[in-house]
Amino acid sequence: MNQMVFEGRALTGIVSSIIRQDTMKVPLNRLDWERIFRLADYHKVANIVHLGILGYRESLPDKWRERFFERYQEALQYGENYKESVKEVLTWLDARKISCTILMSETVREYYPIPETAANSSLQLLLNQENFTLVKGYLVDMGYETDRVYEGVGERLSRLNSISVLLCYKLPFRTARYERDMRRLLETAMLRESYQYIRTLTLEGELIFRLAGAAYRYVTDELTMREVLDLQLCHRTWRDHVRLDAVGRRLEDFQVEQLAEKILRISYMWFGDKKDTYYEHLPDDMPAFDRLEERLLTRGIVNHEADEQALRLQKMIQKELDKEKRAEERQQFREKLKERHEQLKRRIRWIFPDYHYMSSIYPRVEKLPVLLPVYWVIRGIRLLMRTLSG
Repeated sequence: MNQMVFEGRALTGIVSSIIRQDTMKVPLNRLDWERIFRLADYHKVANIVHLGILGYRESLPDKWRERFFERYQEALQYGENYKESVKEVLTWLDARKISCTILMSETVREYYPIPETAANSSLQLLLNQENFTLVKGYLVDMGYETDRVYEGVGERLSRLNSISVLLCYKLPFRTARYERDMRRLLETAMLRESYQYIRTLTLEGELIFRLAGAAYRYVTDELTMREVLDLQLCHRTWRDHVRLDAVGRRLEDFQVEQLAEKILRISYMWFGDKKDTYYEHLPDDMPAFDRLEERLLTRGIVNHEADEQALRLQKMIQKELDKEKRAEERQQFREKLKERHEQLKRRIRWIFPDYHYMSSIYPRVEKLPVLLPVYWVIRGIRLLMRTLSG
């Protein structure tokens, strides 16, 4: 078995044992804990791993035990502050009549059986370009600092002992189909209770957003274990309160309904309660799920993709990337052409100075402007002689 796949499955086993509250069956003494920590940190589940390794002091070095504990403490602090921090930001926006949409609600924290195992997720807001600049300035005044820039999409700002806020002026999807269908989905957003300008998706809308987003991020090799876990918790909690057939139809518009179903199913295989009968039997095509799991756990390094919808979406995204690259190359060519043109103009102006400059050093030019070309030649000869003699 590939080492990265082995470590990914070991991490999944540790996390699922805490979420399911059952016995862990992972050989901890065989793991490279530096690699496991970095993998857990990438997948945003290091705080859960801390609980999984309690009582196994002999299985890992103190250095990495302490690093996991640090992430656990951060999760505790976040849990204590996130409600007030979210309220502070949203109240300021609403008071200034700034319309925005919360892309994914923070209520998923309430679905975790152990509160401190929830993620330190960002408050994700979609607003227009003008309001983006205004809100960013407000957050900076409050002590927030930009810690990540998403080119062409927005910025994430963070503050010590507070939440991080992801401000988006554009949805993070490249293909025209995804952009269009996500916009249509956002049209169904409702005003959040107690606010007049803050909108949030319905449970059904957010489930579609999460499933479609998971499929997209899987194809771009950005989907994390934490997102899969959040998806499972949301689906388990909401499935009896939403129209699952309507969810499926909307996912058909994105052309990812089968891929999204596979991701959802693997989320139940990883983190679902064994007593839950939503998926009673193992899927018939287990190799397809093995391929999905390997790609997800290794961030696409192990990639034997065969899913038709994943390959189609991947091709569409690559087409957009190629188009952006060509546009960037054209822009760079135009800039170089412009720069060369400016250089040529500067050289011409140096070789043939304007009338005012020449008349200031050659008085005869002022009296007889027709002599300007003659003095260009005289000046040129003098400069050439100085260059040769010097």
